[in-house]
Amino acid sequence: MKRLALSRAGITAVASALTLTLATGCSDSSGDSGKSTGADKETTAAKALSSAELGQRIIVTSDVDGYKVESTDKSDGFTTTKDDLEVKDEKCAPIAYVMAGLAPGDSAADVKRVVTQDPSASPSASPSKKLEDMTDEELDDAMKSITDALTGTVTIVSLSSYEGDGAEKTLSSVSDAVKGCAGGFEAADKGDAQKITKVESEKASGDGDEALAFAVTVGADGGDVTVHGEVVRHGSTVATYYTLSLAAFSGETADGAADYDIPSEIIKAQTAKLA
Repeated sequence: MKRLALSRAGITAVASALTLTLATGCSDSSGDSGKSTGADKETTAAKALSSAELGQRIIVTSDVDGYKVESTDKSDGFTTTKDDLEVKDEKCAPIAYVMAGLAPGDSAADVKRVVTQDPSASPSASPSKKLEDMTDEELDDAMKSITDALTGTVTIVSLSSYEGDGAEKTLSSVSDAVKGCAGGFEAADKGDAQKITKVESEKASGDGDEALAFAVTVGADGGDVTVHGEVVRHGSTVATYYTLSLAAFSGETADGAADYDIPSEIIKAQTAKLA
């Protein structure tokens, strides 16, 4: 199965990390559909934030309960530059960039993180006993926590900064892409071809100065899979969120695998840090 933003290696790495966390009991301390919301708010031009400043403003694990936030810098499972992406229809590129956790526009600086549900947040996920010393009930609880984690979601959060009216233009380009690429488009991530079969608007969170959300149907082995994206402007900074279901992309048929969205608590936590 081939897909944008998170390759098979990326999915495997996330799943393995979740399983290891559970097995060891360790935790890391470290408006209307398709329409922009709040677009009529007056905005004040601000200097584009640097990479270091964006790094201070992007969420960390302590900002959002029940989730683990990690850097993608050292993982080869994530797309790192726009040069890795080839989109046949240029107007659809902003959607592909959001799905890759890249800046959707011509940014001055950008940073991104991967957010996963933290299995160690559950009492049963952090056993004080070794596996061989657990009762059958304790072992069942631990295995359930592993299953829950592996059928959870992965969200790529990115922040990008823009000079002048670049942030507003970026939101407009994403909006145009959602409308103009409704019938899908083709792209390649590091040479791996990917077929997007449908793009449709969704109700946005309403946070920030402008926000828009969309769902993307991706062709995958065993059937199409739906993923979700949202783009929010906070002055001259743009936050993007891209969420996929681990179960759906792993070919599992877990209950609720197809019924998910971008976790609202992640958006709220990031909005608070940009306020």
